[in-house]
Parts: sequence; C-alpha cells; structure tokens
Amino acid sequence: MDTLRKDLSLSAIIAGFIAVIISYAGPLIIVFQAAREAHLPNDQVSSWIWAISIGSGITGLLLSWRLRVPVITAWSTPGAALLVSMLPTVSLPEAIGAYVVASVIIAVVGLSGAFDKLMSRLPKAIAAAMLAGILFRFGAELFTSIKLQPSMVLSMIAAYLVFKRFSPRYAILSVLIVGCAVAASFGGLNTGSITVDVAHPIFIAPQWSWHAIINIGLPLALVTLTGQYVPGMAVLRTSGYNTPARSIISVTAIGSILMAPFGSHGLNLAAITAAICTGREAHEDRDKRYIAGIACGVFYILMGIFGATLASVFSALPKELIASLAGLALFGAISAGLTGAMADEKQREAALITFLVTASGMNFLGLAAAFWGLIFGLVAYFVLAYTRESKAITVVEAVDR
Repeated sequence: MDTLRKDLSLSAIIAGFIAVIISYAGPLIIVFQAAREAHLPNDQVSSWIWAISIGSGITGLLLSWRLRVPVITAWSTPGAALLVSMLPTVSLPEAIGAYVVASVIIAVVGLSGAFDKLMSRLPKAIAAAMLAGILFRFGAELFTSIKLQPSMVLSMIAAYLVFKRFSPRYAILSVLIVGCAVAASFGGLNTGSITVDVAHPIFIAPQWSWHAIINIGLPLALVTLTGQYVPGMAVLRTSGYNTPARSIISVTAIGSILMAPFGSHGLNLAAITAAICTGREAHEDRDKRYIAGIACGVFYILMGIFGATLASVFSALPKELIASLAGLALFGAISAGLTGAMADEKQREAALITFLVTASGMNFLGLAAAFWGLIFGLVAYFVLAYTRESKAITVVEAVDR
C-alpha cells in the first residue's frame, strides 16, 4: 500500500476516468442497440450494464495491481455488434449459454498459452474481414439515419469531424453531447422515462442451444480474440510492456464466465481506451502508469452500480441518435478491419469474400452470416493458396528440367 500511495498521481487518475467516459459514450452504445433490437426490458439491460461494468472494473483493477501494468479491460465491442443481429433470434438464456461457451473457449486458449499460435495460424486478413463485415451495417446505418433525422445526424457528423481534427480523444463524447442537444431542441428526448436508481443484477440460468452456440458463441470467441485481444496486446507492446498474454486472457475469460449469467456477453482486454492509460498522458514514468488501470477499474465499478440510471438515460434517446453514435464510434474499428483485410495481396480475394458474406446478413441452414463468412473465406483462402502454390511448384520444376 505504501508503494501504491507513492505512485499515486492525478494525471493517471484522470486518464483512467477519461477511458471510462469514452467507453460509456462509445462502445456501450452498441450494447444498448443490441438490447433494443432484442426488446429486452430495462431491468435486464440494467443487469447487463452492471455485469460488464463490474466485471471490467474488477478484472482491470486486479490485473493492473498484480502485474504493475496499466491493464484496461472492457466489454467486447465487436461481440456486442454481433449481438445486434443475432440476439433477437434466440432467447436470452440461450444467448447466455453461448456467452459461457465463448468464454470457456477463450479461457482454454488463454490457459494453454495457445493464443499466439492460434493467431499465427488464422489468416489475419480473414479475421479482419469478418470483423469489418460485422461492423459494416453500423457505418451504413449512420447515413441512412440522415433521411429520418437530418439536422441531428448531420450535426453529429460535423462535430465528429471537427473534434477528430483538433481533439480526437473527445470526438465521440462531443458527438454524444451535440446529438443530445439537437434532439432536445426538437423535443426528441423522452426525459420522463429517466430514473435515478442503482442496478439490481438478475441471475439468468444459461440454456444450451446448438443454434446459439454456433451463431453466437463461436463467432463471439473469434471476434473477441482477434478484434480485442490482438490490438489490445499490440497497444501494450507498443507502450513498452512485455507482459505475457496468458494471465490477462485467463483472468478476463474467467471473469466473463462468472458474469455471463447476469447478462455480460464478454470481458476482454481493451485497445482504444487502453492507449489513453498506457501513454505519457497518464504518467511520464512508465512504471507508474498502472495507477491509471487501477483508477479505471474503480470508476467502472462506480458506474456499474448505477447501471439502472444509465439504462433509463439511454432508453430516453432517439433510436437514430443511438444508431448514428454507434456508427461514428466504430469508424476506427471498421477502418482497421478493412485495412487489415486488404493489406495482404495473397489473401485479398478470400478476405473480400469473407467481408461480403458477413456484411450481407445472409442466413442459411439456420446459421448466421458471421459463421458463413468465416467458412467461405477459409475455403477460398485454402483453395486459392493451394492453387497458387501448386502453380509455383510446377513452374520451378519446369525451369529445373
């Protein structure tokens, strides 16, 4: 505790606070959109927020304190995006069963130390294309919302561009403020539904369904590993922290299993918000930035306690505001996915197939687009790679003769 008090700094605490605010202003929007599409009642949404907030807070706090590294944990943003289209097709207990399966898969990968090997074997372009395909509809809905709420949506886009140019860290927060202000000026806020209350977690026993496991569990595990842990570890490595991935993945996966019955779809290593707490803005001394991770965890826990209030606030917002905010918040993730998908010329065609199938929203044999995108992409990758390799061998043999 003496070391903790000595390393305490205002800049690190502020960095942790900003990371939490950005998480609630951006990635949490996707959770509310998924809940709205599934017509979940406010008490279940409140429990969901409580679970992901408390889970993120405890895991991040413990890991940061134990490893002396600013480990920022959060909920899976691409996982929540996947649920927007899939959650309405299954019951909540079945979805929770799928969450548990996804977390068990991630836990096994983490405990076995197979994360790096698994990532090296899975074509990066295929994983990136699937992520981009899942998120594509959010970017598209931003612009289709202009027809319904032109003043509000165009104001939000303008705010995003201005702040992205001059103060990128606060771009999404500014979009939320501008959107709410414009909506309020046109009488679009249902303020009468806002209540101040603490969250009451609701335990929901998981049910096991192959439909939910294949369509939600497997894609959720894959997009969480590739879309969250890979960039999250890259942020830590770039900041000079060589902490093994095994302990981080294991702790967050076990936390996910424990929180799943209360609605949590998955906890993982953060990437975007982690950059705030791992850089010099948190502290000049790299060894003292872990305080930002501890502070972030504490603020998550405090916010999670009032999950019922957050649920009522977001339910009062127009659906076009939620859709627009989600689209803008995911611009970076969509861009990264498309860039990764098209980066390697040898994998480009297979990645394009993966992206198109996933973005199409197709449903075949009861299996969703994300699953088929992965299957079609992998088949195309191995067929094209095998063909090209065979041709190369033939040419070499011909030259030798």
